[in-house]
Amino acid sequence: MNRRTVAATALAALLTVAVPGTGTAAPRAAAPLGPAPAPLDAALLDAGRSGVDCRPGTLDAAPMRAAIAGLPNADATSAQVRITTPDGCWTGTSGVRDLRTGAPVPPHARFRVGSATKMFTAALVLQLAAEGRIDLDGTVQDYLPGLLPADYPTVTVRQLLNHTSGISSPTVPDDIEWQLAHRYDRWTPEQIVRAGLENPRAFDPGEKQDYTNMGYIVAGLLVEKVTGHTYEQELSRRIARPLGLRDTYGPGDDPRIRGPHAHGYQAVTRDGVTELVDATVWSQTFTPASGDLISSLADLDTFTTALFAGRVVPEPQLTEMFTLPPVDDVAGGPARYGAGLTAMRLADGEILWAKTGSRYGYLAAAASTRDGRFRVEYSITATDAKGEELSATAQAVISAALGMA
Repeated sequence: MNRRTVAATALAALLTVAVPGTGTAAPRAAAPLGPAPAPLDAALLDAGRSGVDCRPGTLDAAPMRAAIAGLPNADATSAQVRITTPDGCWTGTSGVRDLRTGAPVPPHARFRVGSATKMFTAALVLQLAAEGRIDLDGTVQDYLPGLLPADYPTVTVRQLLNHTSGISSPTVPDDIEWQLAHRYDRWTPEQIVRAGLENPRAFDPGEKQDYTNMGYIVAGLLVEKVTGHTYEQELSRRIARPLGLRDTYGPGDDPRIRGPHAHGYQAVTRDGVTELVDATVWSQTFTPASGDLISSLADLDTFTTALFAGRVVPEPQLTEMFTLPPVDDVAGGPARYGAGLTAMRLADGEILWAKTGSRYGYLAAAASTRDGRFRVEYSITATDAKGEELSATAQAVISAALGMA
């Protein structure tokens, strides 16, 4: 099978990450996929620690340069990509920082990572499990008494992390005008959980898998209850500072992106005319611990490298991230989500572990093979980041990355 066929097949799987029950099938056994990796070599570890050390080696980056060329356009206003293979590493940008000035994307620009936040939240919970402060088989009812109704079925911590809790999400209008009108609203995690509980339970805990934010919103509350500190404080103390992540933080109630960043835009059609509305300043309190973090390419690469190498979460807790529950998803397909990661089987049998994210104005992703030798991270300021179809720029980046693997 040639590289183009492999890339095309893998791309089809990647593009269905957010659509339950579609894409490439993954094993249903509750066991890690593949053997434990060999230790990373010193050069790869050094690159991961430094975050900004991206040595080109012999890597031909022409396909990726082509994938992000020509920005801004109707699909996206900017793109940042970092890709690492055994041949070397390449990082590049395209497009503009903002449409008003037309200035280039600043070096090491920060961005909203969306649901890639879940990798960090899972790591925090699993660290606490390794310390004996959280039991993955312990229940939400024991750790957070009163959060769920008295007659609610038992929900375990593990079920929060692997999307099998069955706790329903709130129902809010997805109309873009409503979203814009409420972009500065502030929610508490408890409000979100209460709003979700107004809807019928999706299924009994442990019966199926349904990818939502709700399990991670509750997990964020759990981190705060067990540690006595805010989620943002624990993220900084346990992950960002030890790994030297200078750009990664939880914004809390702050709707801005601090530090250098590219503006995100949302296409809005009014009276038959489409305009781009600046979506950069936007409260993320509706997705606490599940989709609100801000980071950079270098930080995501450093985190992913350290995580997969066992320097963030120790064994056996790390295995939870690479384990799929033995259930079907709500659409009848096989489970594809471990704790904070998505398993995508490529056409050649390799498994790519990834986490994508989308917030208005921003698409982001981090993906790696289990041994860490192939990694890719991107941020794209797509003009319809929450749309049903993935941005054409993102599709081009994914296809180019897989072709370079």
